[in-house]
Amino acid sequence: MSNDQEKDLEKFLKNVDEITNLIQEMNSDDPVVQQKAVLETERRLLLMEEEQEEDECRTTLNKTVISPPQAPKKNEDETNPEAFLASVEKDAKERAKRRRENKALADALKEQGNEAFVKGDYETAILCYSKGLEKMKDMKVLYTNRAQAYIKLGDYQKALVDCDWALKCDERCTKAYFHMGKAHLALKNYSVSRECYQKILEINPKLQTQVKEYLNQVDLREKADLQEKEAHELLNSGKNTAMTTKNLLKTLSKPDQTPLFYAGGIEILTEMMKDCTERTLFRTHNGFSIISDNEVIRRCFSTAEKDAVAETVCVSVLKLWQAVCTENEENQCLLIMHPDRARLLPTLLASKVLIVQQQSLALLLQLTQSEHGRKMVISHLDLTRLLEALLSFLDFSDKKASTAVGLLTDLALEERFQVWFKANLPDALPALTGVLKREPKVVNTSALCQCIAIMGNLSAEPAARRHMWACEEFVDACSDLLARCEEDMFREVTYILLGLIMNLCLQVPFVSEVWAEEVSRRCLCLLKSQDGGILTRAAGVLSRTLSSSLKIVKEALRAGIVKKMIKFLKTGGQTASRYAIKTLAVCTNGYHEAREEVMRLDKNFNILMKLLSSEDEVLVGNAALCLGNCMEVPSAASSLLKTDLVKVLLKLAGGDSQKTTVQLNAGIALGKLCTAEPRFAAQLRELHGIEILNSMMKYINDS
Repeated sequence: MSNDQEKDLEKFLKNVDEITNLIQEMNSDDPVVQQKAVLETERRLLLMEEEQEEDECRTTLNKTVISPPQAPKKNEDETNPEAFLASVEKDAKERAKRRRENKALADALKEQGNEAFVKGDYETAILCYSKGLEKMKDMKVLYTNRAQAYIKLGDYQKALVDCDWALKCDERCTKAYFHMGKAHLALKNYSVSRECYQKILEINPKLQTQVKEYLNQVDLREKADLQEKEAHELLNSGKNTAMTTKNLLKTLSKPDQTPLFYAGGIEILTEMMKDCTERTLFRTHNGFSIISDNEVIRRCFSTAEKDAVAETVCVSVLKLWQAVCTENEENQCLLIMHPDRARLLPTLLASKVLIVQQQSLALLLQLTQSEHGRKMVISHLDLTRLLEALLSFLDFSDKKASTAVGLLTDLALEERFQVWFKANLPDALPALTGVLKREPKVVNTSALCQCIAIMGNLSAEPAARRHMWACEEFVDACSDLLARCEEDMFREVTYILLGLIMNLCLQVPFVSEVWAEEVSRRCLCLLKSQDGGILTRAAGVLSRTLSSSLKIVKEALRAGIVKKMIKFLKTGGQTASRYAIKTLAVCTNGYHEAREEVMRLDKNFNILMKLLSSEDEVLVGNAALCLGNCMEVPSAASSLLKTDLVKVLLKLAGGDSQKTTVQLNAGIALGKLCTAEPRFAAQLRELHGIEILNSMMKYINDS
């Protein structure tokens, strides 16, 4: 290769890279970047024209051919650099304007295509996207959208071509890799499909959850494909078991036979489902549809009051589905994702026929053993009906109740279920209220606790809490159940229920002051319990309900709540101490007798002083508030003269606590301390603390 040829090759490769970058910049969302790219493109076009003229001349000379006649001289305007640049700039602006106009037309065509896609008119969508690409050939979203439409029509090769073009526009286009992965999966190119999905993860690691799900789909489809190949080989070999499955399904396809005829055939078929190959043969020979579409079998399922024959048919089908879904994810998908079967499962689960209900529960339990199975159930079943059906098992006092509620607990841990629950809580509340109205004496206690725990976890979300408060029957059922548990001392139920009520009490202000008073009275009674967990949670509820009513605070004082809370502060852990000091802050804020009792029980305020040095800002803030309240008791301030309280409060007031209530309450306590005892004011001036107190005014004004 000559030197000139080598230079030409190097120049060509360099131009390819630079042009690729220009295309990406012209597709940028930043108009400044777009404009620069357009101008640079115009400049390159002019240079390429000049280079072409030079190449023609050079080629002519190399071949010793007579040069063309000399071109006429250019006029001054053409050779003037300023005029030339102005002309280029004008042309570039015109091109940029045309591009903006084309972009607007392409966007409009994209929207038309999207509307057609949503309606299922994929051919029209493709036509719109194609017209858009005639206006803007580097608009990646038109390529990816058209690829998606091609996939819907099963034209996977065209989809792959469009994805390639999208990646030429933007090599980090995750949407293109997603559609490529989907197309390759449909073409059974499993390894390539995985590579596409892995590429998404390399580009955006935050999409790990979605990529994991895509890869799981590839694994399941590849496994199913392998199973079907093995089943086909077995069938071609003429082995007796394979032929029997095929022939049995053919026999069951006969219409208008007696219900017991079908039940008998299904039971024999169930016995055949001993290995994965037989289960795959059931699927490949349309077994699900043969059973589900049979009119006689459908009538047996739809009969509310099932006679012995209908019951036999239903049970035989449920057992068959369990057999064919064992260790076979593809069969599980076909069972759950079919709309009729998806509607049928919750209905059978709520059946009045015990054995039908039991077999439905066994099938559902089998389907939800894997994460993939739970996601399918949540995505395709009517969750409101499913929830109601599972909760109905509480009426059983045996293992079935625990199994059903355990299954519900597993579903409730899934993010998709939680999203559904938040969106559909008003529809689900009647069933949840029914749980709270159950009698602890007659239901499975463990299952009841699991149900209440699910409600408690979900009530931690403010939106869910608002819906619960909006249902008066629900909140009343909580307090009623607490009363029943208090009488019969169902320790476990009481403990779990208090957790739910604590979360409900986070909704401020309370919708019902009467409800808050009733719950407070129940919790005051529970403070007599010997159970540390119940004591702590009862104190937690009181710390949130007492502030709703001065009347209930007075009742609490008569019940000796100050003494109990001081005891908590002496012996309790951090959580119990949080509840106790907040309760004392509420009590001392409203009643002078509470302040006097705190002073009497906490000599020299040793406990409160100790809390001020805690690293827990909740404890510190409430301790400062309580201490400030107590400064209104005569001689309370003077009893602290020998302490360094001024320094402690001043440090807190001027500190950088994340909770401004710490600074605010410390400043207020310091002000009350100095007002009650002038000698503290002198100390404050010596420590130059007046400036700090003045700076606290903004917090006081904002509060």
